[in-house]
Amino acid sequence: MTPYVNMFLSWIFKQFTYGSPVYAYFDRQYNGFFSDWNLIMTDTIAFLSIAFSRFSYQNEVMRHKVETDHLKLQLDLLKGQLQPHFLFNTLNSLYGMSLIQSKDTSRFILLLSQMMQYILYDCSQEEVPLSEEVNFLKGYFEIEQKKFPDASIRFNVPETIPAVKMPPLLFLPLIENAFKHGRHKLENNAGVTAELMVDQQVLFFKIENEMLPSQPLKNSRGGIGLVNIRKRLALYYQGKHNLQIQELNGIYKVNLSITLK
Repeated sequence: MTPYVNMFLSWIFKQFTYGSPVYAYFDRQYNGFFSDWNLIMTDTIAFLSIAFSRFSYQNEVMRHKVETDHLKLQLDLLKGQLQPHFLFNTLNSLYGMSLIQSKDTSRFILLLSQMMQYILYDCSQEEVPLSEEVNFLKGYFEIEQKKFPDASIRFNVPETIPAVKMPPLLFLPLIENAFKHGRHKLENNAGVTAELMVDQQVLFFKIENEMLPSQPLKNSRGGIGLVNIRKRLALYYQGKHNLQIQELNGIYKVNLSITLK
């Protein structure tokens, strides 16, 4: 700021010393400062650049916070839809077991209790270990196999689960749809088969089932389940996932791949 103050003072003294011997001195001082216009422009541009950068940074921080809050709100809404939906379906399964007075009913009530604990408490986290998610899905398949003992219900996973994390209950809508629309509910030789594996930081999940006869008067397959999983995949793995759904020759197939990093 000192050069600008000196330039201003030189201009003031010029006004009051016009015609005196010292006028020439103050005139040289003022013109010397004024001729250094590059310095003035450089300082002005630097100041404006810093001000613009600070404004842009604050604006970006605010935008990121809004997006993060919006993401959390959407995820909470999605989980809120999934939890009662899962409980309703599983209680229906246990009710079917109780009707035939299965001796394993008490064990499966305990299994349901553990699964609900996972949903209500562990799933409050944004991500959970893949091993915990696999254990939850194993319990789900076990309950369904008990409900339909003559059906072929399989969930294939590797013996060692990689130490990676993922959003909880991500695959549940796909599994619920397979059991809801599976032919195994009518025919003993039908079934549901699923497989999960991780290779080179890419997670692969596939599930297929033989379909029930066409029911045109009912809602299209998937309902809120497929809407939820598509939204969650877009929120967590935008540009890093591939979901393919196919109906062919009475077989419903879903293939999902996710790049974890």
